Amino acid sequence: MKLALLVPGPFSSISGGYGYDRRLVEGFRAAGHEVRVAELEGRHPLPDAAAEASARAALESLDGETRVIIDGLGLPAFAPLADELQRRRAVGLIHHPTAIEPGVPEDERARLKELESLLFPRMARLVATSSLTADRLPLEFPVDASQVGVVEPGTDPAERAKGSGGPGCAILSVGVLVPRKGHDVLLRALARLFDLDWTLTIAGGPRDPVHAKTLAALAEELNIAQRVTFAGEVGQAELEALYARADLFALATHWEGYGMAAAEALARGLPVAITAGGAIADVVPQAAGIIAPPGDITSFSRAMRRPIFDTALRAEMAEAAWKAGQSLPRWTDRAQAFLAEIEAAK
Repeated sequence: MKLALLVPGPFSSISGGYGYDRRLVEGFRAAGHEVRVAELEGRHPLPDAAAEASARAALESLDGETRVIIDGLGLPAFAPLADELQRRRAVGLIHHPTAIEPGVPEDERARLKELESLLFPRMARLVATSSLTADRLPLEFPVDASQVGVVEPGTDPAERAKGSGGPGCAILSVGVLVPRKGHDVLLRALARLFDLDWTLTIAGGPRDPVHAKTLAALAEELNIAQRVTFAGEVGQAELEALYARADLFALATHWEGYGMAAAEALARGLPVAITAGGAIADVVPQAAGIIAPPGDITSFSRAMRRPIFDTALRAEMAEAAWKAGQSLPRWTDRAQAFLAEIEAAK
């Protein structure tokens, strides 16, 4: 089969969504399929003229035999080509609809909702990365549930995290610097635990540069900048090293289509501290960490206190995390599952 994945560039970006896309491409190629990746230029998800021009050029460059898969982050740029997408029976890969991204100004949210409401019904298949997202699509957009499939992310077998060795608790958060990830909530929650010995490393690129600067300023304002490292967009080897040296994984997300970074933490036996934004709470069993309501700084701070200072409890959570991580889906069959969804679109 000839396949093309159309996705905002750079394709090498470090995030759960891009990691999912890359693993799909690897799986497609390993199965013998011809795969082309077209990196879309311009602004996404709310497209500018450059994004729409890039979307048109990418689609026009593909022959009629190629099955088109469009990452949902770039899908709004194809609004002027909705009829062509329908004719080509294109498939949408939906990590989560861009119209529900927290922190987006209301006028932009309304425009994204309009664009996705136009595009989603024209797609031959929408493949969500969690059942929660799949269930939500027909409720918020004019699509039928039969049009939607689910292919959850996978994990790789990984060595168990060794931890920092102390003293104190080394906390790792993985996620691009956008409001949805709730890094500001995490910073504020940890600032209330100044009496405890902890450090925080945030691995993630500044997809929203203004928000990234705001986070750095917030750490200074909270007088915790000396404890916080903004590692930026790291390579896979460095990310593996960060997981290996961490004692606790934390993410105060407002919404996750799945929660890949938390799944990766579980796969390495890391206890987790999360907020129940979207599908991430379905990934993490309660015994493997703590779960607080999204945006609730007080609850999140109180819940994190004990696993930060109580090493015995953290060890118990780590054991539960390791056990849960070994039962997660593996990447080896994810590409085949996605291909089955493409076949279901015929």
